[in-house]
Amino acid sequence: MSNPIDQYWKVKLGELKNTLEENKFEVFLAENAADAKRVVLEKIISELKPRSVSWGGSMTFTATSLYEELKENPDLVVIDTFDRKVSREKALERRRQALVVDLFITGSNAITQDGRLVNLDMIGNRVAAITFGPNNVIILAGRNKIVPDLEAAMLRIKDYAAPANVMRLSLKNPCAKTGICMDCRSPDRICNHWTITEKSFPEKRIKIVLINEDLGL
Repeated sequence: MSNPIDQYWKVKLGELKNTLEENKFEVFLAENAADAKRVVLEKIISELKPRSVSWGGSMTFTATSLYEELKENPDLVVIDTFDRKVSREKALERRRQALVVDLFITGSNAITQDGRLVNLDMIGNRVAAITFGPNNVIILAGRNKIVPDLEAAMLRIKDYAAPANVMRLSLKNPCAKTGICMDCRSPDRICNHWTITEKSFPEKRIKIVLINEDLGL
């Protein structure tokens, strides 16, 4: 076999797709970030025809270039929660408005092999939108987000994703120095709101694009 690693991930992602679909998610496969963008635009948005869109913090989302594509779309009302030019109060208000859009796009901190989404948030706007509010949600997830089970998901988030994000955001939490969760009481603590999404309700409200590439933290 010329490329066993590629074949391994195709099998792995295909199996996870079937498991997630059993849990009522709608699932798409993509080869890379560029292909994920195509899937979102041509297979999901073209069918849903949303009138409004917003997003939650996600490096995977920005890696697909969907942010630039969607915010310039004249046919969409865009609630841009990434705009750093607005005041903190305005930014929070936009996050509230994002909870009632037609389509919300974000990532997931981890996806278990038995088909659960596991997330940990600072403010809670991202996990709130995944749970309830927007008519439809798109989750973009690189293959590096796949973990065996719930315990592995929580370990991945607390001892890798959270410290790495603290470093990325130049926050002064203890994990920026130690590289592991210190269960801190920092005013900039980003580990505040856990969610475990076992199934999509209503069915297919949450659409997951599994990407055969390592993306995000």
